[in-house]
Amino acid sequence: MTQHFDAIVVGAGGVGSATAYYLAQAGQRVLLLEQFEINHQKGSSYGHSRVIRYTYDNPIYVELMRAAYPLWFALQAEAEEQLYIKTGGLDFGFPDVDTFQALQSSMDRSHLDYEYLSREEIQQRYPQFTLKEGMAGLFHQDSGLLGASRCVLAHVRLAQSRGATILDNTPVLKITPSENGAVVQTDKEIFSCDRLVLTTGSWAKGILAQQGIDLPLKVMPCQLGFYQPDEPANFEPGTFPVFFAHMNGQYGEMPYGIPHEDPSIGVKVTTFYGWDTVNTPEAVDYTPSHTWTEHIRDFARDYIPGAAGPLICTRRCLYTVTPDKDFVVDCHPNYPHVVIGAGFSGHGFKFTTLMGKMLTDLAIEGKTPHDTSLFKVNRFQPAIACA
Repeated sequence: MTQHFDAIVVGAGGVGSATAYYLAQAGQRVLLLEQFEINHQKGSSYGHSRVIRYTYDNPIYVELMRAAYPLWFALQAEAEEQLYIKTGGLDFGFPDVDTFQALQSSMDRSHLDYEYLSREEIQQRYPQFTLKEGMAGLFHQDSGLLGASRCVLAHVRLAQSRGATILDNTPVLKITPSENGAVVQTDKEIFSCDRLVLTTGSWAKGILAQQGIDLPLKVMPCQLGFYQPDEPANFEPGTFPVFFAHMNGQYGEMPYGIPHEDPSIGVKVTTFYGWDTVNTPEAVDYTPSHTWTEHIRDFARDYIPGAAGPLICTRRCLYTVTPDKDFVVDCHPNYPHVVIGAGFSGHGFKFTTLMGKMLTDLAIEGKTPHDTSLFKVNRFQPAIACA
């Protein structure tokens, strides 16, 4: 006999787990399906840390973060564990670099409180940095880190406590939407629902193609490096900020770093973009590149030499990128009760709890009070639009 749910969420990463949480909070009978184990390492949401920040070069994202921060605080209180750690955030580089100027302009237009710091002021506040003559920085005090895996597990646990059913290691084989709902066939059984939310990360392109939506999504297998600092106390929250280096050259596109919560983890240093993309997650080579780990260590030697110690660990993390690096948060053009969250392009984790709320709004009400103008499906397929 087919089990029926008010809502089914396919994909239990950062966004999917948050969606299940908010649907259950709204009184929906929810099923959350995950093809691998919960908190697996094959996608985008596993790990110790992700950056959280207001500082974006587009005011739309700034406003979304103004909505996201209170949701993180509420989740943290309900989960009764620390999910957000405030570190402050520093964007540094030469002030005439396009990305630096765009960020400062957006912060001004968004009326964000920030400090413009000279090279000397940065190095006085954070002597861990060794910057080049003429560099400057933009400092925002509320930036920090999110415990990524803790956030996913908190959303899942709290959804479950509100009655959600969680099935991991349960691949979806077929999805059949209809005017009034959808049927979801897994490798174990068949389920039906009134509302369906697709949050399948790097597997989105294939699943959406089966639903007649051809999105230009690419999978970018980035690599994370964790390095042993010479003095761990100099690179922990409270003494060292999350940072972005506004440069696109010998080290890759916009190197960034996150302080360690635990010296055994190490300082996280990587680059925002710059890796070759593949069409499907099945084509990903998860083998880390040791050439790359030495390359990014060269950046650390030049700019944060105290964090350029031995490599503690390295691993791959999958980005699912759109051509414009903006998200896809929209309903299916023919089935408005089927809602899509995809293409979070390597900068989506800080938004995951808000995305879960927005996808819940779309699934239940067909609309959300938040600005989704950047996130429409029809920007890639102009002939289709949400009903």
